[in-house]
Amino acid sequence: MGAAGWFLPRVVVIYAICGAVDVLRNRPLRWDTVRRYFFGNGLLTWALSPLNLLFDLLCLPYRNRGIFQLTDLPPGYQAEIQTLIDVAYSHNLVGALEAKMGEKKRGMVFFQWYGRKIETSIDIPAYTQDFKYLRTIGVSIFNKKQSTHRHYGPLRVTYRVLYNINTIDDPAVYVQVGDVVHRWRDGKLFIFDDTLQHESHNGSDAVRYCLFVDILRPSLVPWVLGGAVVLVRWTLTPVRRIFYKNWTMIK
Repeated sequence: MGAAGWFLPRVVVIYAICGAVDVLRNRPLRWDTVRRYFFGNGLLTWALSPLNLLFDLLCLPYRNRGIFQLTDLPPGYQAEIQTLIDVAYSHNLVGALEAKMGEKKRGMVFFQWYGRKIETSIDIPAYTQDFKYLRTIGVSIFNKKQSTHRHYGPLRVTYRVLYNINTIDDPAVYVQVGDVVHRWRDGKLFIFDDTLQHESHNGSDAVRYCLFVDILRPSLVPWVLGGAVVLVRWTLTPVRRIFYKNWTMIK
């Protein structure tokens, strides 16, 4: 009892400080943002906040900007991302997925998930090769009038890369991170830290197809982050479907 009395208050203080530092990264900082982080779907992000802040330190001098341009990333990252984009068009990825999507509200297909190759009927060998920086390669599909709620990603060992493959000229199709709204008609590529509060919307009458990619964060110790990704894969593979329970997984 004495050990618990000494240990537990210190753990509470550490989590209170880490959670406060972490949630303050979100803009605009409103009560609903804080409430969702500590008492809603950001609870896992809070639980991992000490680890996430450690990753921020390990990634210095590569500062976490929250939202990135492609040119903010090292050349090797840019080349691998561009490879995915080029392959999506050369293999008519949207055409291959149209017949499989049907009337599903939201679909997701993975070729790799945290480095683990995923079997799928869509044969694109370039998406199942070993990459130096890419860890998750998939496609997120929103049927017309579909959206996600505001939510937080749990772990800051990777950054999220989205690329809107098909062209939709409608302002109601966008991704929002904090107070930044990125409309896909204004730019097909969007890179961000998904542990920030974000949401995605397709308010149009067209189906939206986005490359859904996780890249290892740039770091001077990439082997540490790479090891963390492997650990995440081992830990979460048995329960992966829980994170995509609102999606139809396309094989």
